[in-house]
Amino acid sequence: MNFEEYITNKKIDAAAFGHYEPERFEEWAHLFAQLHPESFTAQKKFLLNDLRKKYPKPKDVQTELADNGSK
Repeated sequence: MNFEEYITNKKIDAAAFGHYEPERFEEWAHLFAQLHPESFTAQKKFLLNDLRKKYPKPKDVQTELADNGSK
């Protein structure tokens, strides 16, 4: 799983996050590549919640991922 997939799974719009906060996006992508996803989540849990509110994933993408997960 790459960082964009991870962010999308956390219900965050990866494109918006990367566009509006490119330095943080790159920093986190670099850190994510070095850690296990669960360790990254533990370190950034509250910050991820803030990002989810700031850059919510569009509803059509959420529905599409849910549909693909059930097949």
